[in-house]
Amino acid sequence: MSFRSMIREIKGEVGAISRRGLLRSRTPSVRRVAAVAPEEAARQGFCWAELPPELLREVLARVEESEPRWPRRRDVVACAGVCRSWRGVVREIVRVPEESGRLTFPISVKQPGPRDAPLKCFIQRNRTTQTYYLYIGLTEALTDDGKFILAARKCHRPTCTEYLISLDRGDGPKGSHTCIGKLRSNFLRTKFTVYDVHPPHAGAVVSKRLPAGNYPISHVYYELNVLGSRGPRRMRCVMDSIPASAIEQGGRAPTQSGFPLSNDDSSASISFFKSKSSRMDSSTAPLSTQDQSESKLVLKNKSPRWHENLQCWCLNFHGRVTVASVKNFQLVATDESAPTNQEHEDTTLQFGKIGKDLFTMDYRYPVSAFQAFAICLSSFDTKLACE
Repeated sequence: MSFRSMIREIKGEVGAISRRGLLRSRTPSVRRVAAVAPEEAARQGFCWAELPPELLREVLARVEESEPRWPRRRDVVACAGVCRSWRGVVREIVRVPEESGRLTFPISVKQPGPRDAPLKCFIQRNRTTQTYYLYIGLTEALTDDGKFILAARKCHRPTCTEYLISLDRGDGPKGSHTCIGKLRSNFLRTKFTVYDVHPPHAGAVVSKRLPAGNYPISHVYYELNVLGSRGPRRMRCVMDSIPASAIEQGGRAPTQSGFPLSNDDSSASISFFKSKSSRMDSSTAPLSTQDQSESKLVLKNKSPRWHENLQCWCLNFHGRVTVASVKNFQLVATDESAPTNQEHEDTTLQFGKIGKDLFTMDYRYPVSAFQAFAICLSSFDTKLACE
């Protein structure tokens, strides 16, 4: 049997196992295969259960390299769900988005984006259900079917607005394991805090006063601008979990390797939704890297220029935005500790409107898909004092 025929046969068997494997490490059918002992699996006809490790690694590496985009990339995820040995090999082979530019497993949404080029995504808004869906583009076109990544549900509170961010497209119950974070505003909708249900990295130093499951990882500030007298919106994002040195030569942003699994996950999820996180501030519940003296990364929006012929403020979105909107923005990384307050030329995150309820979202290192999505959600809220 040729090597190409072997790969086709494996992909055929794995494809039959996983029907719902997109961005899921396991499916119900895969769980049944994983729970079977190797000798029993062999008796049931699964001939690849005891493949030699060297050959297994070679086969899975070829499969991973041949599947650069979704939906074909589901075969890589399905391979990781076959059994424990396959899952370990696939996790070693699949690189993080920073290096590969690909989103493969659920944890990829918490890892920094690629350095070389931005990941091109889009957000769909459902006004009826107050939900927002994040997709990664499958082609270079502005509109395609896309691959679902995250969902957010808007909840109105008496004193704030809250967005619950989940890995599940449906409306899961509060405290569900698919909920990975939330975005909460202040009363005026001028300040937003992004909370993560898990610590953003292993070296995070968290205050004991911080409720379980409420880890503030970034803050979004909108400058007061009554009646638009100062021009378009001005925003600033302080990334508590990313040091300013991450954007320097040789710098690294903290990267999660997996979702923590413990017996306390259920209780942490409950306190995540019940706690008064709106009263928590970075000054009272700090979350930082191991070096407390290290400054945090700050993202600021690019200042638009006034176009005399069009009589409006303009930004160059390189064809990724087609509709003028107050929500459109581009964020660049800045170092406030530098004497000149220099800005980096590369756009870290850009967000813009292309339809009535369709928006593009392009992000890159050191921001993750989860962080970028949360920042973009803050732009949807009406801000009477900022525009």
